[in-house]
Amino acid sequence: MRSEPQASAYRPDPRIEAIADWIGDPVPAATFPKHELRFRNDRWAPTVGLADLPDDKWIAHFGRFEPLPKNLPQPLALRYHGHQFRVYNPDIGDGRGFLFAQMRDADGRLLDLGTKGSGRTPYSRDGDGRLTLKGAVREILATEMLEALGVNTSKTFSVIETGEALWRGDEPSPTRSAVLVRLSHGHIRIGTFQRLLARDEKEHMETLVSYCLETYPGNEPPVDAPRREEPAVILLHQVVERLADLAASWMVAGFVHGVLNTDNMNISGESFDYGPWRWLPQWDPRFTAAYFDHAGLYAFGRQPEALLWNCGQLAVALRLLADTEPLIAALDRFGPLYQQAMARRFTWRLGIERQGLEADTALIQAAEHSMVERGEAPDQFFFAHRTGRDPARDDFGQLLRSYRPLAETDSPFWEQATPPGMLIDEVERIWSAIDEHDDWSPLHGKLADIRELGRHLGSPPRPQGLR
Repeated sequence: MRSEPQASAYRPDPRIEAIADWIGDPVPAATFPKHELRFRNDRWAPTVGLADLPDDKWIAHFGRFEPLPKNLPQPLALRYHGHQFRVYNPDIGDGRGFLFAQMRDADGRLLDLGTKGSGRTPYSRDGDGRLTLKGAVREILATEMLEALGVNTSKTFSVIETGEALWRGDEPSPTRSAVLVRLSHGHIRIGTFQRLLARDEKEHMETLVSYCLETYPGNEPPVDAPRREEPAVILLHQVVERLADLAASWMVAGFVHGVLNTDNMNISGESFDYGPWRWLPQWDPRFTAAYFDHAGLYAFGRQPEALLWNCGQLAVALRLLADTEPLIAALDRFGPLYQQAMARRFTWRLGIERQGLEADTALIQAAEHSMVERGEAPDQFFFAHRTGRDPARDDFGQLLRSYRPLAETDSPFWEQATPPGMLIDEVERIWSAIDEHDDWSPLHGKLADIRELGRHLGSPPRPQGLR
């Protein structure tokens, strides 16, 4: 999604109904004892024509899940498989969420409203289908910060506290409950394709490829790409391009997603499904977000590798429709595309003009070395050197002096002592104020600071046709 939302009329278009009988299961929403509206995204509600809903109607649709007009008549829990920490699992799917509605934005793009914590489904296994309020608050913070830093991310659309006491082994219990609604361009995962391969559903695979190409239009493969006209090959090229850009955006943001399983990889290229995420306290490729990631599989520095591996699993699934050679050719593009995206996004966050891939790559390497030597957090580093100012007296500083700024440097925003960040200590302080005193002011203050950061950074440059 673009950084600046555009208002649109409400334009329902539940296109997924055409494939609903094999991609999901109709499910009822849970009945909750309480519905207290805690967050509504008035920045993004206008994009789907829902800004004028009064709070009672908002709660009716996003807390009780009464259908939106001319939209899905019943929520749909999507079916998929997935590699979870590289172990294949066929017993998953939407276990505590569902697809609730689809509509068009001002540019005609299809948007989904999906849920988290909306109750049990056929794929809940031993779970209760619920979401903690703390988990919802963390997702608000993650999506808002990532949006400000130019990452293609789902948006937290609504959070409603639901009045249940939940027990969780990884945090103090009982704890408060919530239901969250996210806005995104889609919920089709790499794991969706893996399920069809496992079941040898070739016709459904062909239909799903067509659905994705129509729903998430993107760039055509390079002119020299083998079999570039085949739909499955086109789709893989587009997903590789999107996920290479996504990987670079996480790295430049200093963000660690934590759980990069194939069922968490969206074909639209959006980052979503935030669990044990962290921002780097200092530049460290080995830093992990999930306490259960003992081998460091999804450590900060391994995120590009993880996304390429996941693209490889999509290629394996698409072998049901296409030959190996053109699919491998698409995968081979990931590395160069990632390097280009890193240079594009790194210089954008520094606020400097690009000099070319070789020079920009040398600058990135020097910057990483400088951050390691200084034990500096990426947020502080980018803030201090915005538009080439205050160059350090090291190799990075020498290289930075040769770059021209993208904009003027005299905005008071960049003169703050401390930049807006999202380290875990601050996240815990924001949650403690809510948990102990029902004080939401630190959260709202933080969101205002984050959005101010986003306004000053502006939209990141992206390749033409990539969205």
